[in-house]
Amino acid sequence: METPAALVDMERVEANLRRVHAYADQYGLKWRPHTKTHKVPELTALQLQAGASGVTVATPHEAEVMASVADDIFLAYPPVGTARLARLMRLPPRVRLSVGLDSREALQGLNAAAREAGRKVGVLVELDLGMRRVGVQTPQEALVLARAIQASEALEYRGITFYPGHVRALLGDQDAALKALSTELGEVVGELTRADLRPEVVSGGSTPTLWRSHEVVGLTEIRPGINIFNDRNTASVGACGWDEWAYSVLATVVSTAVPGQAVIDAGSKALAKEEGFAPGGGYGVLLEWPEVVVRGLSEEHGLLDLTETEWRPRVGDRVRVVPNHVCASVNLHERLWAVRGGEVERAWPVAARGWGTPERQA
Repeated sequence: METPAALVDMERVEANLRRVHAYADQYGLKWRPHTKTHKVPELTALQLQAGASGVTVATPHEAEVMASVADDIFLAYPPVGTARLARLMRLPPRVRLSVGLDSREALQGLNAAAREAGRKVGVLVELDLGMRRVGVQTPQEALVLARAIQASEALEYRGITFYPGHVRALLGDQDAALKALSTELGEVVGELTRADLRPEVVSGGSTPTLWRSHEVVGLTEIRPGINIFNDRNTASVGACGWDEWAYSVLATVVSTAVPGQAVIDAGSKALAKEEGFAPGGGYGVLLEWPEVVVRGLSEEHGLLDLTETEWRPRVGDRVRVVPNHVCASVNLHERLWAVRGGEVERAWPVAARGWGTPERQA
């Protein structure tokens, strides 16, 4: 196999899916995984077979691709712009479409597009509960937007949504953050309930907080994405074990000339130059030797720090790198290689990369 190549350990994928389904079932939560992590419809189909109630996407192209296997799709991104809206309205009629938004401008555009297409679209009000990225800021703002949704001809008010991406503490140290989430969420739910707009769906969650989602009072649905593969960031907060990494980038050692390091052929164009929150720094670690950190990246070169290991690679050796953030790495590859027991089973195109072909956008 030519390197760098993105490998997926199917036995670990299947174990990860069984674990999250068992957790969601235990606590009465719906599981709507975010497909931005893998961008592969075949893996979405596996998630649905494992018990997912629907899927989450971030782009119209992801929605188009996942509509080939999923009938219930949530776009967790404000649907702003006529081109984006037109593509969403062209999804197959069988798809139950919902979107998250936080403004009247997005609401008005969506309502107009849905009305013209003769389609009903569900809407969840997006809340900012600490991430400081998108979302209404107060319970009163949530109420105003919920009323506007309810009054819109082509839209259905289905609930509220949020993303606690700011919670990156160790799993055992999330008590205060989860309590704060519950308090703020309760205020919004209370405001809506008093106005006879109690949300049917309260959708939230992330992979770092996944296994404590049941502690967020009022939550009805979880949307983890990374946990199908896991990555170094996930392990660093205790949300997965070292033996639950299902994704790695196969790379070849191309140089050992500089003392104390080795160079592999997986650089920023295969791993993504994204700093994580693991205490050791760097951009990833080796699956076989997790004490070996990818200390530096240029476009085609990855620098392995050998100062903390007795392993001494030779030119031509192959290694598997677990990146800090798996989503960013997957997006750089044209295909994923599904591996079981050390043998390649199949290759999947990363079909939902980018924005799609001109034909899809026409």
